[in-house]
Amino acid sequence: MNIFTQTDIGLVRTENQDSVWGEKLSENACVAVLCDGMGGESEGGLASTIAVDTISKRILENFNEMMSRNSVRNLLITSVIAANSFVWDTARMKVHEVMGTTCVAAIVFGGTAHIVNVGDSRAYQLFTQGDDECIRQITKDHTHVQDLLDRGEITEEMIKTHPDRHKITRAIGADESVTPDYFELPLNDGDRILLCSDGLSSYGSDMDILDICFDSKIENCCDDLIRYSLKKGGHDNVSVALIAT
Repeated sequence: MNIFTQTDIGLVRTENQDSVWGEKLSENACVAVLCDGMGGESEGGLASTIAVDTISKRILENFNEMMSRNSVRNLLITSVIAANSFVWDTARMKVHEVMGTTCVAAIVFGGTAHIVNVGDSRAYQLFTQGDDECIRQITKDHTHVQDLLDRGEITEEMIKTHPDRHKITRAIGADESVTPDYFELPLNDGDRILLCSDGLSSYGSDMDILDICFDSKIENCCDDLIRYSLKKGGHDNVSVALIAT
């Protein structure tokens, strides 16, 4: 099992407010955390850094391969809740009205992916089914347009051009408390888990992402996904983490 990460400022922004971290916990376990900050000046970058540092520290201190499925779930959820408290408290001390970050995190071991998310940073499963290469979005965006889609008020095609497409409805640090979504799924040998910020998912297509991840050498996938996003205009910071089983 291997993990690869990469982040890029893009071609438009003056600061990279994304933070991404990944590490092999053992020969059979990997972890990744990816956050996309929001806030004026450097506050988004500070929020994403605090979140990644808090979550990664708690996982490194508490994870072991003897943990039950429920214990891993609790570790991920409580780590996100702790990050929310730190970002919230920091924002109150700095007297900033807006300071927050999305978050998607994954622990993969024992043939299972454990994933949490807040906001619109995504997790995908990349896998083969027979002779076909497949991609499946695991997480569900916490966004205004996703709510509209769920209510049947807009279509999938309308999301990419909707004026409120970047408005998120849940973020670390936006409120005093947060409830992350949790997902758990079995993996087969050769499956991959991709985490990404909306700098990739908002401007690219799932099928292009799938093709890049299976056509590129595994060690080059993250760089190739970044280059793909830049060719699409590089309108946002872009970050990716890839766990290969």
